[in-house]
Order: sequence, then structure tokens, then C-alpha cells
Amino acid sequence: MSKPLRVTKRDGTKAELDLDKFHKVVNFACEDLSGVSPSEIEMKSHIQFYDGITTSEIQETLIKSASELISEDCPNYQFVAGKLINYHLRKSVYGKYAPDGLYEHYQRVLELGYYDDRLHSLYSKEEFDLFDSQINHERDWTLTYAAMEQFRGKYLVQDRVTKTHFETPQMSYMLIAMTLFSAYPKETRSSYVRRFYNCASTHKISLPTPIMSGCRTDQRQFSSCVLIECGDSLKSINATATSIIDYVSKKAGIGIGGGAIRAVGSPIRNGDAVHTGVIPFYKHFQSAVKSCSQGGVRGGSATLYYPIWHKEVEDMLVLKNNRGTEFNRVRQMDYGVQFSELFYERLINNENITLFSPSDVPGLYEAFYSDQNKFKALYEKAERSRVDKISVPALDLFTQYIQERKDTGRIYLQNVDNVNLQGPFKPDLAPIRQSNLCLTGDSLVDVKINGEYKFNVRLDSIYDRYLTDIEILSYCEDTRTNVYRKITKGALMNPEAQVMEIEDDATGKKIRCTPDHKIYTINRGWVMAKDLNESDTLKLSKQSKTSPGEGWVKGRKYGY
Repeated sequence: MSKPLRVTKRDGTKAELDLDKFHKVVNFACEDLSGVSPSEIEMKSHIQFYDGITTSEIQETLIKSASELISEDCPNYQFVAGKLINYHLRKSVYGKYAPDGLYEHYQRVLELGYYDDRLHSLYSKEEFDLFDSQINHERDWTLTYAAMEQFRGKYLVQDRVTKTHFETPQMSYMLIAMTLFSAYPKETRSSYVRRFYNCASTHKISLPTPIMSGCRTDQRQFSSCVLIECGDSLKSINATATSIIDYVSKKAGIGIGGGAIRAVGSPIRNGDAVHTGVIPFYKHFQSAVKSCSQGGVRGGSATLYYPIWHKEVEDMLVLKNNRGTEFNRVRQMDYGVQFSELFYERLINNENITLFSPSDVPGLYEAFYSDQNKFKALYEKAERSRVDKISVPALDLFTQYIQERKDTGRIYLQNVDNVNLQGPFKPDLAPIRQSNLCLTGDSLVDVKINGEYKFNVRLDSIYDRYLTDIEILSYCEDTRTNVYRKITKGALMNPEAQVMEIEDDATGKKIRCTPDHKIYTINRGWVMAKDLNESDTLKLSKQSKTSPGEGWVKGRKYGY
């Protein structure tokens, strides 16, 4: 008589293989879901049982089997796979199906060194127990396979070396809420914690990766994107590199303002030394970006911005392409090229663009972002002076930019005058020197192209037609009407940017945008998307087959 097979449990002990338990787990994952078959999952898994097989191996095989059955015809397997991951996760984290109490769970993970110890002193056990009663662990079962893979790969607190997880999704949502509102008055914060938890755990708001993966730990760095402006000195350059390493390690993406660094051949200390130019320092920044991962969640990433009139721009435009050598390329960062109306005028008039080292024309770099009239005066004065400069046909420079944009797909464009005129800050006090996503490429807009009305046009389909006469329907605050205005070319989408969805309750139509995108409301004027609430009334345009219309509608916000 053959000896019965044994399985190795998560605590290392061995027990006889229980096939009934194996079937029970699969049946549970398929419960109340149409179009799924427990037997099909088991047959597809082809588990080769052997003496000592681990329960984790069995569970991962079932997860893989269910995920491979996901299709357009059988979409519910995504929920089966998600439930199998959650079951596996609960057994790994708690050693049982039912989660621990919040206080018990927090204390255990705190002792392991993974949670922020400040919560222990900021909240009483009674408050922990109150919040524990408000956690709905059943919401974990509604998460799809893709969502759960994101959770266990990126968001859940874990030992990223051993891949050991220490929490489940609902625990993370509640502890995030407790961390974010820990400094609020004790008599009111429980209401904020509860409401935030409910919004986050039902996905009515979207949270950036640093908050999802780092908030509730001792990292205490919540920014998803950090902008660093580098000056023209070794001290500033080294400080920039140090800041990059610091923020990348805390899971933030980086924007670098690198255009102020003087050009190659520029004098240092009145000619005591000759400058090596921007490329060696950009390589320095690239090394800093890639020296750390974003907390083990993803690799470091950065977009570096510089003005089109920089003396080294012809070499800077090709930094990302595959031609050339490692000596003259810096390929592991993305780039943003900064334009203004002056340079479009030079292009249209078939004129030249003059390139300068920022150090040779004092005040030019600062004025480029803060005051276009002052910039134009300084720029044209410098063109007439004997300062060292290079003159390049505008068409050649624009053509080179378009070529690199087409070939690499990761060189973006920012119109600094447009950004600063329409942004929330005063350019002379706090100019915007770097850009980010505004509306997503699949946003539907009404436009006039060469005088012809077109409705429900995808924004990304007109993006590269900047030489065409394009006007977009937008709201004019002065006249309180919808008007067609000529658009200028803005920065392309950042694929990692956080996106929100604004839904019209009346029609069900949606706008997708970044949290900082300003939307006009009838009751409060211009409001950033992240600050909208259900009491706001939005100004949205209705679509018509023949001519544009308008209407007032109630709006509400939830995360995407």
C-alpha cells in the first residue's frame, strides 16, 4: 500500500494531502460568478503533486490557471483569480482565513519593523478598535486579478527580498487613512478616517503609488512626483543629484529643471577654467536616478527639461536616440523641450533661432518663465550684442525636434508662456518651470480645424497637427460662454501620471484629467479636479451633430 502524500504548510509543518480542501478553495473562488468552472481551473492547473509540495505552490498554480482562462468571452475568471490571490494572501499574512483585529495586526507588524511607530502614540487602542469595526474585509473579494497583482507586487507592505507580505488590502486602506489624518483634532478625525477609508477602498478616489506603498511606514514621503530645479553651480548640481537619490528611494518620480547649466566652452571664474557643458552633468543625474529603485516598487525615472534656445540644444535633442555612443548620449531619462510664442513666430516667418549659454545673458533664463516681454527684450538685445552665440534656422531646429519625438516617443514639449499664463500661480512670484499631464489623450473635445466644426474628437488625434489652424471649444470666464480658442501645443502625456475621472450625473459623460487640472464650476469658479465635491455644478458642453451647444449640469468626482 502506497504511503499517502503530504503537503508542507506555511508554518513548515507537514500534513496529509486533503483533496477536499483543495476543491473547496476553488469552489469558493468561483462562487456566485457566472461563466466560470471550478473543474476547468483544476484541469488546466495540471498540478503535479509530490510528497512535500507546499501549499503556496498549489495556490500559485491555481492562480496562474485561473488567470490564463481570462478572456473576452469569460471575463469573470479575473475575479476568480483575484479571490484566489486574496485567499492565499490571508493564509500567508494571518495564518488563517479570518483577518486579525486591526490593533493586533498593527502591533505585530510594528514589532517586525515595517509600520510607522507614531500611530501607536497618536491613536488609542479604543480608536483602533473603532476603526477595526469599520473595516469591510469583504471588499477584498471584489478585486480583480490585475488589481491584486498590483497590490501584492507594489502596494502591500512587504519584505521585498523574501517577498513576504504583512498585510491585506483593507488593512492597508485603513492604516493609510489613519496616517493621513493623524494630526487632525481627536474629536473630529475619526469621521475623516472613516470617510476616507470608504472612498479609497471602494475606489472613488485614486491614490498615488508613494501613498499606497509607503504611507503607514516610516518613510513618510507622499509625493508621487518631485520637481527639482538645478542651478548653474557645482554646489547646486551636487545638491540636485543628492535630492534625486533621496526622492527616488522614497518612490517619487522626478522632474529636473536642467536648462540653467551653462554650455560647453563657457568660461568659469573669468576664464580660469572652461566648462565641460551639460552632458557630463546630465549623465551624473542619470546615474543618480538609476542608482536606486523607487522603494523596490519600480525603477527610478526622471524627465529633464531645458529651453529650445540653449546653446547646446542640437546635442541635447539627440541625447535619447540610438545613434552615437555612450559618451554623447544620455538615454535613460526622458526630456522636455521648452518653447514660447517667440520661437513659433520665428518658425512661421522662416527666421533663425539664436542659441545662447544661459550664463552669458544674465536674467534670460529666469525671464523665460516669469515674463515673456522681458525675455523677448533680453533675447533680442543679446542677438544684437557681441555675446557668444549660434544662429540656427528655426525650421531646422523644429524638424530635428519632431524627428527625435517620432523616433524615441519620449521627448515632450512644454509651452512655458501658455503654462504660466493659464496656471494657478503668478509667473513673477512662482513661475512654472516644468510640466505634467493635463487632459488624457483619449479626452473627447469639440474643435474647429481650418474653420470646419468637428465633434467628439480625441485630443491625441490632433496633438501633432500644431501647424494646422485648430481651435478648441472652451469656457470663457469673461463672457461666461463657450467659445472656440486657438490651442498651442502642450506637453505630451506622462504614462505614469495619476488620473482622475469626473462624471456628469445627468448624462453619465466623463472627463479624465490629472488632479491639478482646473475645471470651471458655476458655484465656485475655477476649481482643481482633486478639490471638486458633489455640491459643485460643472460647466460642460453638450455635443451636437450640427453646431455646439451648452448646458449646466451637476457633477461628481471619483478616482480612476
